[in-house]
Amino acid sequence: MTKESESSSSADLTLSLTEAADQLGVHYMTAYRYVRTGRLPAVKAGGGWLVNKSAIDEFASTPPKTKSHRNVDWSARLGDRLLAGDETGAWNVIEASMMSGLEPSEVYLDALAPALAAIGSAWAAGELSIADEHRATAVTNRLIGRLGPRFHRPGQTRGTIVVGAVAGDHHAVPTAIASDLLRGNGFTVFDLGANAPVESFLDTASSADRLIAVGVTSSAAGTDDQMIVTVSAIKEELRCPVVIGGHGIGSKARDAHPDAITASATEMLLAFNQIAERAVSSRAKTA
Repeated sequence: MTKESESSSSADLTLSLTEAADQLGVHYMTAYRYVRTGRLPAVKAGGGWLVNKSAIDEFASTPPKTKSHRNVDWSARLGDRLLAGDETGAWNVIEASMMSGLEPSEVYLDALAPALAAIGSAWAAGELSIADEHRATAVTNRLIGRLGPRFHRPGQTRGTIVVGAVAGDHHAVPTAIASDLLRGNGFTVFDLGANAPVESFLDTASSADRLIAVGVTSSAAGTDDQMIVTVSAIKEELRCPVVIGGHGIGSKARDAHPDAITASATEMLLAFNQIAERAVSSRAKTA
């Protein structure tokens, strides 16, 4: 065996977590924390964890400041825990990211959203099973429930926004994330969740105090016709701005003539903030 093949074989060795801790010169629980926060890649096997020797070598050679730096790839770490169905580990990653300096909104924008996008792309490419996607979604819903209260802002709100996924779209995560981000921007938000019929948008928005706008999302292909019906009804009945977004929106959805079409959470926030600012300016001119 050549030196190169010996080196390759050594790098491919799989060690138990106890052995990994010995290699790193740390206590077992410290190595366990590294795994659960995503700092040390590992796979669950039976009742324990297995770590590649190459991962241990890379971890050991990383300068301490880099290990805890704000620019860690939190989305990759979080995505790994989501696919494992590991809620505790995923929450540990989120806590570690916030300890490194990320705000809750940045956790959504820079960690959770990219992780979910990567998982969705892998599923679409046939690299993940529907079970993998469902497991990740279930953990995501739990994480959002724990993060949600951190977006609450005391005091008077900037007005109310109603959001929901168009009928036929059974994805509730995008509306939940959008709702929290909007609450963090000072709005009162009514989240209708997934598969919301037109009547739900109309009933909720018509009774909302200081309605600013309505947001309609689509993460499912083939919903453009329903999007047109929904947006048209809102505009006709409520005469309020409508923002649409989501990767399920096709070119035909433009026929609904929304006030904004957004392709990301950042664009969504910008659109609603601009609408709110225009509303304030308009009221000031008529006062």
